[in-house]
Amino acid sequence: MARLEYTTAGESHGPAIVAILSGLPSGLELDLSFVDSELARRQGGYGRGARQKIEQDTVEVLSGVYRGRTIGSPLCLRIVNRDARLDDATRTPPVHRPRPGHADLAGALKYLTTDCRPVLERASARETAARTACGAVARCLLRHFGIEAFGFVRSIGGVQLNVEASPASAARLKQARDASETYCPDPETTLRQSEVIRRAKIDKDTVGGMIETHIFGCPPGLGSCMDWRERLDARLAYAAMSIQAIKAVEIGLGCGVAERPGSKVHDPIRFDASQSGTASLGFTRDSNHAGGVEGGMTNGQPIVVRAAMKPISTLLQGMPSVDLRTLEAEQSTYERSDVCAVPAASVVLENVAAFEVTAAFLDKFGGDTLDEVRSAYERFLAAARSLGTP
Repeated sequence: MARLEYTTAGESHGPAIVAILSGLPSGLELDLSFVDSELARRQGGYGRGARQKIEQDTVEVLSGVYRGRTIGSPLCLRIVNRDARLDDATRTPPVHRPRPGHADLAGALKYLTTDCRPVLERASARETAARTACGAVARCLLRHFGIEAFGFVRSIGGVQLNVEASPASAARLKQARDASETYCPDPETTLRQSEVIRRAKIDKDTVGGMIETHIFGCPPGLGSCMDWRERLDARLAYAAMSIQAIKAVEIGLGCGVAERPGSKVHDPIRFDASQSGTASLGFTRDSNHAGGVEGGMTNGQPIVVRAAMKPISTLLQGMPSVDLRTLEAEQSTYERSDVCAVPAASVVLENVAAFEVTAAFLDKFGGDTLDEVRSAYERFLAAARSLGTP
């Protein structure tokens, strides 16, 4: 069985965003309504720009499915861009004044051009629509095994949520998150975050924040300590850091581990036979500072991934820059953009993290068919639960 992976193609103002997703077993029923709902969430959130009123993202599966189920071949997913204007020079003129914080200058120098347009269109976060779709498809498989992802906004512009997520609170928090225009599962914090975004819009500025994803129900042993490239925390960090505007990633306690002694960082191990039927196989912890991953492998506790998103690089007021044709000082070019895309980024993180967990799950329990995967998973659980018994 091939490793689960995907590639994406398409520019932000091109005709479509396309992804090729390979490695899924045959027999998996795709819930395209769920995929479309994740795409719709990615377009939402207070602070988004005008483009979100134009695009109404839905996924079209062009190959790899027969009567709603995967056949084992690669899936080709397409998301049409309604705002397709890349070749219209009157609507997408050359960009000669690079925006600080964006890919404009680095890309122009890399490709030896004074026009930043091709780079900025390709570097756009529009391509995360395809990555979100791939993650949502992968989650269709995880759900067969009781594994669920839950993402939300932890903070925006310094306004922080203090609620902690757990398997017991996930359903309640999800309902609250879905009612929030900042995707923060607390009404009072949502109002304060919305005010920060509103003020930034008035000031022609932008704001960033912290996003967080929890994945519940993962069995121990996903990932590996045998090869640095197979460490699951590394793969999660790579996926999170590759989201546009993400500048830092934490697993579990994250940077907090640097401030505490080991006795306040590591999670004591206990055993509770009454919980042997859960994902932890009965091994419980007093805390989850490790974020569900030790030595590059899941340990049966919830996976916790957190990422810091910088403010959007395009400001209505512009910033000091230069004209690449003359090297004279100019204000940076304004391109239609968001004041805050933190809520949208939380949806992307939720789905790319779930994708990496799915890939690690299939690395361990892979088979050509969903039934083979299920059989391998059940055999592993039975063997793991028999450890330590006569």
